[in-house]
Amino acid sequence: QVQLIDSGGGLVQAGGSLRLSCVFSGERFSTHTMGWFRQAPGKDRDFVSGISVNGGGITRYADSVKGRFTISRDNAKNELYLQMNSLKPEDSAVYYCAADRSGDFHSTPGWYDYWGQGTQVTVSS
Repeated sequence: QVQLIDSGGGLVQAGGSLRLSCVFSGERFSTHTMGWFRQAPGKDRDFVSGISVNGGGITRYADSVKGRFTISRDNAKNELYLQMNSLKPEDSAVYYCAADRSGDFHSTPGWYDYWGQGTQVTVSS
């Protein structure tokens, strides 16, 4: 069965950095579009970043994280990453990795087939 395990969250001061990781198993990783979403208390689960299949040559970012976050994938390791720099308190949320088996590029949660359990990111002022 498909399993996504995300990790790397923690407590960090504003301006700091974290790197989130997501390990994928159960299906062919390279053919899945991968994405990161985040959900703060009382808010919807929002798109953060996405990366295309195979070589990951296409990436997309929410406007709020452009220039600060970098998504990448390592198909040899079946892993997805999100490097988060210059973190702000408003970045605080539970972050989820997600996989879309269709290979299409979607930015809404409903189109993704598989999800990690979530990892908490808290950025203090």
